[in-house]
Amino acid sequence: MTESVNPGAPRPAYPSATYRLQLTPEFGFAEAAGLTGYLAELGVSHLYLSPILQAVPASQHGYDVTDHSRIRREFGGVAGLRELAAKGLPLIADIVPNHMTVPVPESGNARLWEVLRDGPQSPSARWFDIDWSGGTVAMPALGDDVDPETEVVADGDVLRYHEHEFPVRPGSGGRLDEQFYRLVPWRKSPGYRRFFDVSSLIGLRVEDTEVFEATHEVILSLVAEGLVTGLRVDHPDGLADPRAYLARLRERAPVWTVAEKILIDDERLPDDWACDGTTGYDALNMVTRLFVDPAGAGPLVETFLAHTAFPADYEAVRYEAKKQVLAQFFGGEIDRLTREVPELRHAMTELLAAMPVYRAYVVPGEEPPAETVRLLREAAAGAARHADPGEVARAAELVLSGPAETVTRFQQTCGPVMAKGVEDTALYRWYPLACLNEVGGEPDRFGVSAGEFHAFCAGMAPHTMTTLSTHDTKRSEDVRARLAVLSELPGEWAEAVAGWSERVSFDPKLDYLAWQNLMAAWPISVERFADYLYKAAREAKTSISWMSPDAAYEKGVRDFAAQAVEECGPSVAAFTERLDRYARVNSLGQKLVQLMMPGIPDVYQGSETTDFSLVDPDNRRPVDYDYRRSLLAAPGGDTWDAMKLLVTTSALRLRARLDPGAPYVPLEAGEDGAGREHAVAFARGDQAVAVATRLPAGLARRGGWGAATLTLPAGRWRDVLTGTPHTGRVPFAHLLARYPVALLERV
Repeated sequence: MTESVNPGAPRPAYPSATYRLQLTPEFGFAEAAGLTGYLAELGVSHLYLSPILQAVPASQHGYDVTDHSRIRREFGGVAGLRELAAKGLPLIADIVPNHMTVPVPESGNARLWEVLRDGPQSPSARWFDIDWSGGTVAMPALGDDVDPETEVVADGDVLRYHEHEFPVRPGSGGRLDEQFYRLVPWRKSPGYRRFFDVSSLIGLRVEDTEVFEATHEVILSLVAEGLVTGLRVDHPDGLADPRAYLARLRERAPVWTVAEKILIDDERLPDDWACDGTTGYDALNMVTRLFVDPAGAGPLVETFLAHTAFPADYEAVRYEAKKQVLAQFFGGEIDRLTREVPELRHAMTELLAAMPVYRAYVVPGEEPPAETVRLLREAAAGAARHADPGEVARAAELVLSGPAETVTRFQQTCGPVMAKGVEDTALYRWYPLACLNEVGGEPDRFGVSAGEFHAFCAGMAPHTMTTLSTHDTKRSEDVRARLAVLSELPGEWAEAVAGWSERVSFDPKLDYLAWQNLMAAWPISVERFADYLYKAAREAKTSISWMSPDAAYEKGVRDFAAQAVEECGPSVAAFTERLDRYARVNSLGQKLVQLMMPGIPDVYQGSETTDFSLVDPDNRRPVDYDYRRSLLAAPGGDTWDAMKLLVTTSALRLRARLDPGAPYVPLEAGEDGAGREHAVAFARGDQAVAVATRLPAGLARRGGWGAATLTLPAGRWRDVLTGTPHTGRVPFAHLLARYPVALLERV
């Protein structure tokens, strides 16, 4: 599979919409092939697959690649992939250039095995980002207080420690002190760059041409053959030079490509990245905020503070969380970053803690962009409050224009610190309204206006991906739709959670998050709820962590979950039922907006109907497609599921008919206050109009739409949801009489 891509070949058509499937050993290519007819009827144009290269055999996600030369056998191998492609839905592949896995046993990664056996002179040594400065590479594998000399056992050409196995260096006689590796306790930093703080994922050096070619040979051949027509690039921020990587990838695979790039606040994707956009977290967060009432911010923060042990200032929480993970997990990375300037260790640590984004875009030897300079100067000003200002200034200059190693290592460390310090720590500590606590989200930014949303859409790349749910979201879109209603009903929520807390309590650092998620994911089993809380507590790192488990606390978590469901379940159910009249409006509105806004929309598996999932692995559970097929075969029901499926299929099918270049045109929702505050409307060129209700509880309080109207663009229009014709100036009460959303097509 070595056929190269013809750079002059025409680019395939962009997707009109994608559908993401999470492949597993139980749900492989054959099972995906059985869905293609349903998905085509649903209206998607492309099937978007989780990673397809060989990973750990039991892996449920595929990001732990072991062999880049093979399509994963558990899915059906290359023959199964061809059979899937033959079903007619073009395929998008998720690729993982940043890392491979360190499997257990370690012999499962042949390239790594060779390096551990033969050392830095091994042909595979250039594959991995290993620190050979001490002559050996540290491999975290040992338990606490273990003497490797007595517990690591020689077995021929292999050294064994429980389920771990390591190769013996030829001629060493199996002596531990003569290997190219040294075994260290599992809590220690490894001697290689890793994915975030996960020592079982070792960083690759795809900046090396040979490594790029070897790790991409199969994927590039699939693109050349036409079996794969688009790419999703996982975690480009971990690469030494993501700009150069994407340029090389685009040259070799000129297909639609999106990067899993997390953007913060008003940050935009660099213009010189050779990709079509991001995987959609920026759009997800903007759509979520559109359905959040900023007036609820003050009361919700008050309720949060009344029930938790956390401070009112989110920035303080974020800073402390980043400092904690820097101290606990990233000592090895900071050692490597400051090896030539150890006196700047504290200053560099504070600079990392102050960085507001996942990466500063500096290429060694080039003048840094003005925006990067601004960000680093601001970060340095913040860091100077906690370290010597002169040393911070020196550190900032080094990461802007210092040695290539320093510039690159700093950027490669920013992302992991943000991911672990913010995504996986701060967002589990500061949660007045948990629907805002998404990847790339800012939990202290409550809501945006329709005008702000329109301005965001005006700046979107035309072929970026948009999404509402992914395999990595902390809550599914419908869980967030319920939580958004709390911003409109903060008093009722405060009263409800006070009652539940009086009956059942456990840990003030966890309980309030528990009540939000119990309500928003209801109905949920004790097991699912307990598993979520167990993960949330470990991520928060306030009482337990992944590194510091506590059996007694963990039992307390599970006891709390069981008691909360048993004693408060009926009350939670009743509150959720009252809330759902509004949550359904949010659910349908955000779905329509996401599917019709600029960009290429993705539908995450199962989210064409309601899905009330929490963080992974909960959001990767099997999907009941028989149920969804039955709904699709008998449209027109009044259930939430039926309405969401109708909105999804109608929008997807209209997108397929829509001119891909149709401009986004905001529509003024009339002079009446109800229209301005409770509607968002826009046209796509002169072909389609989307209208959604927002802040529905407030709309109900004001007695409905009243005389508010929307003036449609010139021409005759038909609502594809209801078949109703419209033209000219239309009262919202008429336009949205059947559903809280309308999708109009010109006739």
